[in-house]
Order: sequence, then structure tokens, then C-alpha cells
Amino acid sequence: MDKQTMEQLIEEDNKLREARERSEMEEGGIAAPEGVRIRTMTMEDYKEVFRLWQTIEGFGIRSIDDSEAGIALFLARNPGLSVAAENEKGEIIGTILCGEDGRTGGFYHVCVRRDYRMRRVGTAMVTHCMWELKNRGINKISLIAFSSNDGGNAFWNRSGWKRRSDINTYEFVLNTENITRFVGKSTD
Repeated sequence: MDKQTMEQLIEEDNKLREARERSEMEEGGIAAPEGVRIRTMTMEDYKEVFRLWQTIEGFGIRSIDDSEAGIALFLARNPGLSVAAENEKGEIIGTILCGEDGRTGGFYHVCVRRDYRMRRVGTAMVTHCMWELKNRGINKISLIAFSSNDGGNAFWNRSGWKRRSDINTYEFVLNTENITRFVGKSTD
């Protein structure tokens, strides 16, 4: 992606963020724990978001999809859906990459910084994204949680999400250079 295209995506992203923040103020804001604000993720957040992802044990980070250019494309394809949670200091403490294909919503990279877990930050972000998807006419959301992600699976079960045992998940890798690296795990 060339610099001009990246700058155009950032400018469009900023306009969407400002419109979303005005809308949230008009609606009285999204319910979040005291001292936490849930807002639209922008490309200006990328470096801090990526640093957060690198602290989440067992988190899978893809070399291409999670690059700055990859996230810029994802946000541009799904304007106003992805969120960042920030604390009173303005530090990003949680994220959800949220997208939709016109039929089903998808959550990716749902995480909360360890010292903010069990404070309803994840619930506030999920609720925010669910509301946005519903307003776009999306009736169902899917997500993938690694079976070894005990904390994440416990969260989804506690939150009323249903684990599907009647389907198989398949993938076909189109770009073998898009390597997944797991945070805090051996890659041997």
C-alpha cells in the first residue's frame, strides 16, 4: 500500500471516528465501567493496539493480516465497527476487530489487558459491537476462540454465547507468507 493510499484511509477513518463520537455523545454514550471509554478504533491506534496484542498470552498475530497495511484494509472494509477501550490515562486496554459480510458479523482479536479483566471491559466492548452490527441489519455473529484459550472461552460461556458442536471449521491458506505467531508460546 502506498503512502498516499494509507493517508487517505487514515483521513476517512478519522472522519468516521469523529462522526461516531458525536453520535455516542448524542445517545448518552455507551455503558462502560467507570474510568473506561469504548470508542471506534482508528489507524492512529495501530502501534498501541499492536503493543497490547503482543502482551496477550496465546494471542495469534499474523504477519500480513495484522500488519499496519492489513489492519488499515480491515478497518476500511468495516468502517466504524472495530473498537478500542481506553482508561482514564488514554491507554488502550482492550480491542475488538469487528467486521461483517452483509450476513454475519465476525469478532477478531478480542482482548483486554490483564489488569483490567473481570471489570466488564470485554462485555462493554462486545455489547457496543453487537449494537453496531444489529443496526446494520446483521442478525448473527461468529467468532473463533482457540480451544487452549481458557480465559477467552470462559468469558464467552459466561456471556451467554453458544459453542457450536454441530459444525467443523475449515481453512485454506492462500498466502503461506501470512504466518501466525503466538504470543508467549514456543514457535518450534
